[in-house]
Amino acid sequence: MLTDDQVDAELPDLRGWERAEGALRRAIEFPSFLDGINAVTRVAEHAEARDHHPDIDIRWRTVTFALVTHSEGGITDKDVEMAGDINRIVGQ
Repeated sequence: MLTDDQVDAELPDLRGWERAEGALRRAIEFPSFLDGINAVTRVAEHAEARDHHPDIDIRWRTVTFALVTHSEGGITDKDVEMAGDINRIVGQ
């Protein structure tokens, strides 16, 4: 598990992400509902291949991703890596 200081040191490289409620979080507004769903599908396929799955909340065109390694009780390197992967997948 990473300390708060370690997570904070990673945040400048993770555009759009914040540390909130014990997780890395990012909300992204897409141009349409289907664009958001397509992004979720791409992230889900990647997450399944990596066996590290984000919590995903879909509200019309806004998709919120939350990353925390529950088995470790907090944010880990896996979450930081997945946040960067999500940014690349959604093109942001």
